[in-house]
Amino acid sequence: MKKTLSYLKPYAGGLALGMATKIAGSAAELVLPFILSHIIDDLIPLKNSGRIYVMGGVMLLFALIALGGNVLANRLSAKVAGGMTHDIRYDLFRKTCYLKCRQVDEVTVPSLISRLTSDTYYVNQMVARTMRMGVRAPILLFGGLVFCFLLNVKLALVLLAVVPVVAVPLYFITRKSVPMYMSVQKSGDKMVRSVQEDITGIRVIKALSKTEYENKKFEGVAGDLASAEFDAQRIMSLTNPLTSLILNLGLVGVIVTGAFLSSEPGDITGFLTYFTIVLNAMLGISKIFVIISRGAASSERIERVLALDEREPVCELPEGDEGYAVQFKDVSFSYNGKENNISGLSFALKRGQSLGLIGATGSGKSTVINLLMRFYDVTGGAVYVGGKDVRSVPASELRRRFGVVFQNDFLMADSVRANIDYGRGLSEAAAERAAQCAQAAEFIAGLSGGMDHDLAQKAGDLSGGQKQRLLVARALAGEPEFIVLDDSSSALDYATDSKMRRAIARNYAAATKVIVAQRVSSVKNCDLIIVLDDGRVSGMGTHDELMANCEEYRAIASTQMGVTA
Repeated sequence: MKKTLSYLKPYAGGLALGMATKIAGSAAELVLPFILSHIIDDLIPLKNSGRIYVMGGVMLLFALIALGGNVLANRLSAKVAGGMTHDIRYDLFRKTCYLKCRQVDEVTVPSLISRLTSDTYYVNQMVARTMRMGVRAPILLFGGLVFCFLLNVKLALVLLAVVPVVAVPLYFITRKSVPMYMSVQKSGDKMVRSVQEDITGIRVIKALSKTEYENKKFEGVAGDLASAEFDAQRIMSLTNPLTSLILNLGLVGVIVTGAFLSSEPGDITGFLTYFTIVLNAMLGISKIFVIISRGAASSERIERVLALDEREPVCELPEGDEGYAVQFKDVSFSYNGKENNISGLSFALKRGQSLGLIGATGSGKSTVINLLMRFYDVTGGAVYVGGKDVRSVPASELRRRFGVVFQNDFLMADSVRANIDYGRGLSEAAAERAAQCAQAAEFIAGLSGGMDHDLAQKAGDLSGGQKQRLLVARALAGEPEFIVLDDSSSALDYATDSKMRRAIARNYAAATKVIVAQRVSSVKNCDLIIVLDDGRVSGMGTHDELMANCEEYRAIASTQMGVTA
């Protein structure tokens, strides 16, 4: 938790003031029973009403100090915990944005969401509650014991003997609970993943009438989470009844001892009040142990992400041929480190040329894009852009040269203009030119507000084809050196797809283009076409060359276009 607690440094002043006021308020509470005991034993028998009123006023003063101190301390604890949580969430989100793709694969998106939401919440509660009860309870506990000794040493010894009997079980219970809460958080990750998948695929679920099927799946995931929480809570729930039992037995011992010793009524009254204070303090400490246990588990999960090294190492590596814009040299790659997803891939493109990638689902087309933009590093061979190995170019500099549309791209709940610009500060002319080229200008003009029309979440108010055209416009608007279109026209009709391809070729002739597609018509005019099959090249050449020499390509063309060699 060291890294997590370091986020308290900017709030050290508020933390110190909050603890000081909490200490003052708690100390004031401890004085009240002592004054009450003095009034009962010393002043009431003397029937000195003046002094009684004075001491009553003193009690009122201490009561107000206790009230004010606790209220101010609670407000400060909320402010400190809130500020700290804000900083942790910001750094965690920033770290998540810069994580390498392989790191995201390892942690998983649902787990990252869970750490950003529920884990940061539990850390917030740990800090806020510790500043309140974590300071107050020990002061009341040890201060109560001190005042008990001031009132009656023998009765205090009875109470003191009870404290370690409570403390030892609490220690072992807490020690056992931390790994159990880690298990709870992992089960929470699975539930987040289930919810995320169901919400994303809600239309498919409804279309296939699988709502009950998904409900049963979710019931199982939610049941696992409930079971893990029950196991953890079952252990931690022992703290309150165990503490109450032991302390109540101690209370009986105090009363019996007081009766035998014939103690003064004021001493007994004050002592019982202090015993109640000590009892509540012990229960507060037991609750703090529960909160700290869960917060510690969440803190560990957060720190694991923050400790990841997201930096893309930049290495000095041999250069390739500067005459090529893109060059793959005997490239191999594996996602799991066991079997290759790409094997022995080699090709080269000159500036302004176009590459088409085609093949069955899972053949490795998108993997080629991932390697080209260095979302993953090759396991063998090398990828060159402009004659330089991509591993020798800073990631931000490399990717700034690309305009890309991915298979599962996203649109924001913002204006059409903002979605095309995406924070790049592009000119109005560049955005309109890109929209025109992507065949999006016509439907944009038909929207209320045109370029200023606000899209629904995930662009739910647009059709699939309209979304794809808007995404292509975003890729083109930055006048990129490389245009990458990963299955970006699957929802377009053939005529619109053809118009868009011709417009891109005409208006962005200087850009090197990489087109991933399922349709032969989308790649047939490319300078180079590669047919992939399970990560291996089964054909490479122009459309005419492949029609003559590649049986797989010929079969695809025949099925889609009714064309034969």
